[in-house]
Amino acid sequence: MKYRSVFDIIGPVMIGPSSSHTAGAARIGRAARSLFGRKPSRVTVTFYGSFAKTYRGHGTDIAIVGGVLDFDTHDRRIVQSLDIARREGVEVVFLESEEIPDHPNTARILLEDEAGSTEVTGISIGGGKMEIVELNGFELRLSGSSPALLIMHHDRYGAIANVAKVLAENRINVGYMQVSRKEKGSMALMIIETDQSVGDEIQNEISRLSEITGVTVLQ
Repeated sequence: MKYRSVFDIIGPVMIGPSSSHTAGAARIGRAARSLFGRKPSRVTVTFYGSFAKTYRGHGTDIAIVGGVLDFDTHDRRIVQSLDIARREGVEVVFLESEEIPDHPNTARILLEDEAGSTEVTGISIGGGKMEIVELNGFELRLSGSSPALLIMHHDRYGAIANVAKVLAENRINVGYMQVSRKEKGSMALMIIETDQSVGDEIQNEISRLSEITGVTVLQ
């Protein structure tokens, strides 16, 4: 399929295929890249529901890969994202699942390199908006519309309170917070959306807290 410009794929932010299947998909891919923290060497994308049926015709494949390459939705390079990924040594695999998802526009992205892997599940909810609903098996709700902290920690008393204290001392206001855990007393994931950006100094301060094993900041 040939495209004359990026606007043939992304289009304006509107209700319809170009926003749900391309702009939203690109943002899912870019969020996955941010959570992985670097360019992967291998990407496996599993499409579900409507995505699985229409991803080629609606440009969802090139949009997600463009996002993984850290291209914004208006970046003209998106139309060549598969070729660019190939040239940069990023192996891309697309899979179609017959499993019925909770949301019709669902994609699961596995990003890998020799240092590790990250698996992200996102949904495109219309108007170019998306939500990340799972990260490495932890359930969450992350819109990407506000700065966010994702904090891996041991499920222990005081871990949440200590993080909240650091944010309060630095005058960072919390807009939304969620804690997800697979099993009581094991590892947990703290998701905090903030009204202000969180700088490296605050990130490092949180990283040094007891029970904290990892901190990712999404601006």
